[in-house]
Amino acid sequence: IGFWQFMRDTGRRYGLTINQHIDERRNLFASTRAAIRYLKDLHEKLGSWTLAAAAYNMGEQGVEAEILEQGTDEYYNLYLHIETQRFIFRILSVKLILSNPERYGFYLSEDDCYPPLEFDRIHLNGYQDIPIRIIARAAKTHFKVIKDLNPEIRGHYLTKGSHTILIPKGSAKDFSSRFQDLFKRLVETKKESVYIVKKGDNLSLIADRFNVPLVALLIWNKLDLKAYIYPGDRLIIYKKEVKAVETHESK
Repeated sequence: IGFWQFMRDTGRRYGLTINQHIDERRNLFASTRAAIRYLKDLHEKLGSWTLAAAAYNMGEQGVEAEILEQGTDEYYNLYLHIETQRFIFRILSVKLILSNPERYGFYLSEDDCYPPLEFDRIHLNGYQDIPIRIIARAAKTHFKVIKDLNPEIRGHYLTKGSHTILIPKGSAKDFSSRFQDLFKRLVETKKESVYIVKKGDNLSLIADRFNVPLVALLIWNKLDLKAYIYPGDRLIIYKKEVKAVETHESK
């Protein structure tokens, strides 16, 4: 998952937070730092960058097994999976082309390049979950923009605790006051209704009973369509936020 295609266990081993709320494999900055550490460790262990890159693709144990079986640790004398062989030569091809694109028939202008990603950073210290839509409104942007800038956030809420997130460039100014005002209004206007699940209930029936969209019911309760509910479970129909959130701005 993510730009660096980390497996769950490897990502966690290199310090990435991976749970049902946050998956830092999708965070380009955090995952790049982790990938660099991983590649350096592979290089130290295997002795060459080509073997390190191969191990990154197919797993270090896979490369070590092939070295042991084939009796050579020279990358270009090893027979590896075709996917791994292509992986290495694609890396080399990209390096050669981008080092001298005209030589290979590519005439690139600045307009052909992606614009640099510009953003402001804000720090949120929430005592409870924060709806992303409130962050988006405080940043004068859309829900989608916040999700695109922070792909590691799963779902519709930022979980309680300390977080650093990205918002569009220039929107950090006065973000804190806008956020506090929006959050206060959310507290004052949103009514909470708690439903106790009864025998025979399912999520669709409950959504119909309260005349709310099923997807909204799932979002409010941080559930998915595969979730099981049991008699006695408590479901929030109109979620109410009750505590303030500390914010700090930085650029």
